Amino acid sequence: MKVLIIGQKGIPAVSGGVETHVEELATRLASRGHEVVVYTRPNYTDKNLKEYKGVRLVSLPSISSKNLDAIVHTFLASLHAIFVERKVDLVHFHSIGPSSLLWLVKIFKPTTPVISTFHTMCYTHQKWGSFAKAYLKFGELVCNKVADEVIGISRNIQQYAQVKYKRTVNYIPNGVGTAEKKEPNNIKKWGLEKDNYIVAISRIVRHKGLQYLIDAYKQIDTDKKLVIVGDGSYTDGFVDELKSMADGNDNIIFTGRQSGDTLKELFTNAYLFVQPSESEGLSIALLEAMSYEQAVLASDIPENEEALRNSGFYFENKNVDSLRNMLVKLLDSPNMVDNKRSQGATRVKIQYDWNTITVDTERLYEKALALKGFFFSRKEKLI
Repeated sequence: MKVLIIGQKGIPAVSGGVETHVEELATRLASRGHEVVVYTRPNYTDKNLKEYKGVRLVSLPSISSKNLDAIVHTFLASLHAIFVERKVDLVHFHSIGPSSLLWLVKIFKPTTPVISTFHTMCYTHQKWGSFAKAYLKFGELVCNKVADEVIGISRNIQQYAQVKYKRTVNYIPNGVGTAEKKEPNNIKKWGLEKDNYIVAISRIVRHKGLQYLIDAYKQIDTDKKLVIVGDGSYTDGFVDELKSMADGNDNIIFTGRQSGDTLKELFTNAYLFVQPSESEGLSIALLEAMSYEQAVLASDIPENEEALRNSGFYFENKNVDSLRNMLVKLLDSPNMVDNKRSQGATRVKIQYDWNTITVDTERLYEKALALKGFFFSRKEKLI
């Protein structure tokens, strides 16, 4: 089948959970014989890149600003899907913001099923102003009321949407691949060795809770470094705020965004992975840390608890004292940390395998196509 995917910044993924999700799903669908088209933004994916691992890439312009980037690109991608692409079997939107425009495809391609994946309640993120939050809530409404099928990437999102919108929501989670462990090499430039650092890997935006982690770390006595991996997303002011918090402490290291072997080294060699987020959809970085047999300390939000269950450690969300106390406990208890490593790796291998996720998504596509075909054939008979 021919599938168009809209809403992501692009692939290959260099940052962002949605982008990683789309890359893993799209490339696997292509390897299974489907024609897959992914729309990309030139500020994320080189516009000259036309194909990636069997997936056709269509670069369309956007406006590089926090409030306009996604919606302008989604609008143009929707028009391209409607008026340029031919013989489209299915259109798949990702995230509630882009899903606000899926009605365009529904109107102009009424026989084409439209799927929407509900990744996270973006309007809870502190970077958005009041108008943007209201628009994202509108996108959530459209996602759940207008799409032919809705996917929730966590049980929490699935249950929330089913209760609020009185519809069936399909649970298909984020996933993780097989970890490729790397000995410390590139990371030595930051003075990092096996087990001599704690790591947090995420976009540097306020709802990721990195401010609590830095505050807690500054209150403990340890030789282990704190490494923050990632960069901002139209949040330069917050990045500067965090660096000011760390000012004068040479053991707090900001590496910026990393990929490839360097990122694999950072995952492989940490003593502990910390996920201090105030809110999540289902964190791919957390799942990746588990796949690398890292012990995880996470905020006790439902999405983190869903991923970890009993294979990790928790602190009270937004509570610096709770986070500090858990860091002290785990730094003093290497055997306790080691005992959790294999548990997390086993859990993600069973629960969050991308190949299984791809098959489940493919089956949902087939179901949507069958239902759409039945509806229109019945409508033609009635006419």
